[in-house]
Order: sequence, then C-alpha cells, then structure tokens
Amino acid sequence: MENLDATVLATSLPAIAKDLNANPIHLKLALTTYLLALAVFIPASGWMADRFGAKNVFRAAMVVFAAGSVACALSTGLWSLVGARILQGMGGAMMAPVGRLIVWRAVPKSEVINAVAWLTIPALVGPVLGPPLGGFITTYFDWRWIFWINIPVAIAGIALITRFIPDIREETSSAFDLKGFLMVGPGLSLFMTGVTLMGLDLVSQATVIAIVVTGAALLIAYVWYALVTPDPLIDLRLLSIPTFRAGVLGGFLFRMGLGAGPFLLPLLFQNGFGMTPFQSGMMTFATGVGAMFMKTQVAAILRRWGYRRVLIVNALISSVFTAIPSLYTEATPVLLITAIFLIGGLSRSVQFTSINTLSYADVPPEKLSRGTSFAAVGQELSGSVGVTVAALGLEVMQRIHGGSQIDISHFPPVFLLIAGLAATSAVIFWKLPPNAGSALLMPVAKSEKQTAQASSDATAGHL
Repeated sequence: MENLDATVLATSLPAIAKDLNANPIHLKLALTTYLLALAVFIPASGWMADRFGAKNVFRAAMVVFAAGSVACALSTGLWSLVGARILQGMGGAMMAPVGRLIVWRAVPKSEVINAVAWLTIPALVGPVLGPPLGGFITTYFDWRWIFWINIPVAIAGIALITRFIPDIREETSSAFDLKGFLMVGPGLSLFMTGVTLMGLDLVSQATVIAIVVTGAALLIAYVWYALVTPDPLIDLRLLSIPTFRAGVLGGFLFRMGLGAGPFLLPLLFQNGFGMTPFQSGMMTFATGVGAMFMKTQVAAILRRWGYRRVLIVNALISSVFTAIPSLYTEATPVLLITAIFLIGGLSRSVQFTSINTLSYADVPPEKLSRGTSFAAVGQELSGSVGVTVAALGLEVMQRIHGGSQIDISHFPPVFLLIAGLAATSAVIFWKLPPNAGSALLMPVAKSEKQTAQASSDATAGHL
C-alpha cells in the first residue's frame, strides 16, 4: 500500500499541480513532507514495537495511513494536501520498520536474504502497478481516486495482520527516550523543511535560514546527547559496526541519487515530452517489473560474488542507468526507454536487497529494534534529500535558461547530478572488509534448520 501510494502520486504530480493551480516543482512538498514525517516518527517505531507488540503497532499504523489517504483525497489545495501527507507519514513510519523487525527476529541469519526477498516481492506490486494505475486514473478519471484505492487495501491488510502476525515483542523494554525524541524529531523536521523550502519563494530567505540553523543545532545537540546516554532513541554507537555503517551511509548516498528518479521522470515525460500521465506510467512501471524478478536471484548472486564486490560494482552500474535519461529526446523510441527501465530495475533491486540485509548482519539481537529504526530514518531522509536536490537542480537550470516553464533542456544536468551522487556510494562500500556479511551467506546448518522448524511450529501453535 505504501509503495503503491508513492509511485501513483509521483506519476500524477503534474496533473495534481495543474488542478490545484500550483507550480509542479512546488508539489515536491507532497513527496518530501511525507518522507520527512517518516523520518521524524520512525525513531519511535522500534521502542513502540517492543513496548506494545509488533502486531498492535503494525495494525494501528495501517489505520492511521488509511485515515491520511482519506484526507489526501479530500484536500482542496497545496497545504491541505501537504498536511494530509504528514498524517500518512505518521502511519507509514510504523509499517516498514516494524515489518522488517518481525522478519529479523523470526528468521535464522542464513535465511535472511531469501526472507527479505519474499518480504519485498509483494511490496513491489506497488512500483509495478503504481505508474500505469496512477496514470490511467489521472488521465481518464480524477487524481483523488489514487488515494481512495488505499482504503480496500488497508482493510485487507488489517484483516491479514489480525489473522497471521504473532505478537512479537521484547521481554523487557527500556523507558522511552522522550528527551532524545524532542531533539531528533524537531531537529530533522526543521532542518529538512528548511532545505525543502530553499528556492521555492514560499517564505522569506531569512526565515528559511533560521529554520535550517535551528534544525541543525538540535541535531548537533542530539549527537552529543546520544553518545553519553545509555539507551538513546537512535543509537549512534551502532555506526561503530562496519557493516551497519556501510549499509546506512552508503545506502543514504545511493538512495539519494535514485530516490530523485520518481520525481524527475514524470516531469520529463509529461511536461517535457507532452505525454499523458498514463503514457508516462506505462514506461516507468518496467523498473518495478525488473526489481520483482531479480529479488529471487539476489541470494545466489551474493553467495557467488560476496557483498563487497556486488555493492561496489553494482552501485556504478545502477548509476549509469540513472544517468541514461539525460540522453532521452522526444524521438527516443518508447520500447527502448521501457527496456532500459526494465534492465535498470534488475540492477537497483540487487543493490537495495544487499544494503537492506547487510545493515543488520552484525547487529546484536537486543539492538535490532534500534538498528531498524536508525536505518529506516536514513532511508527515508535520503529520499527526501534526493527529491530536494533534484528540484533545486531544476530551479537552477530554469533560472539559467530563463522562462517560467520547465523545458527538456533543464533535465540532462540534473540526471547527471543525481547519478553522480549514487555513484559516490561505491567509495563507502570499498571500505568494507572482503568477508563482510559472511554470516548471511553461509548455507543453513542442520541444527539451524531444526531451530527454525521448532520456532515455526511454536508460532503455528500460537496462531
């Protein structure tokens, strides 16, 4: 539901901007504020799962997300849409990290790669269906229906959670780090809001600077606080683990580059090439198809080549595919563009699964809830930063070339910029030891299989 919503909205942004009488670049707020809300509230997700149980938190999160979807469908202007997206983000903040935590606590390490693949294959239905579905709805109906389709999905999800997910929680949980939350939450919110507002002329430049500086000061204060507090909300000491550090920092740079694609591509195809939202979506959905297919092959690739080599080489390959749209013109064959998206989806699927599993390879079990929260914050922030950088790039190109409309000539330098950002992640992965993530690549031992079977039997009995 979360992935479907994001990809549908990205495809429909130009049409939404026209209907709300807003600048398409300003509509980046609908994307970034959602990602920002995720980053602000995700830090509390691990503690809440330990305290109230993953099942209860997951179910409540889906209810909040559905309520936000209704508010989006009823919005009448830019700011009401942005407010509704924040509500959606509050629900989304508790879904993906808690789901990932359930898998890591229930599955032996040697089975994690396959388990994560099976976890994400259904989620990839969103990127596959999202672009063509969003384009079809926006072209032939009304864009507000892209939010109403979340409601039956949410109802089905709540029923499945109630029926199948066990009540997994820690035996004991630490006290909630309210002081840390009051620093890191507002700090992230203010800093990213200020960065997002740069160049939009929605508020004065002095106000933007004040927001950014205040947010940065709170984040700096949190860094000092987290290093001297026994149980901080986001445990920065986890960065001392090489695999976690590479997954978080390298993943941030990689996602920052690739995360701008869903924002840029619909603008290029619809505003630049004059395509309808449906035509645009029928091309970009191929990325999701490629990603879905490759999920079943990632474990074999990693066992053959190892995490370090795969992450370095594939970061550069994915960056090349991110840069290729800079060469597109109105004469570029649609089938060629679709094929490039398909192949590019194969590459980025390998990278995302590798990063998502390596991050937790060496995290102690008692730190998993904080580790999933920490990594998820970085993941969502990277998307917000990527969209912001891409939007600023378009603003700069627009001012250089003059005029008030987005033109095809504005896009090539921006695609090269975000591709370069993604490529820099290879430097982080280069510093990994050759045997990084080896615990995840070993074949399942007989005893481990027996342990997993016993755990499965116990869970079945509980259900």
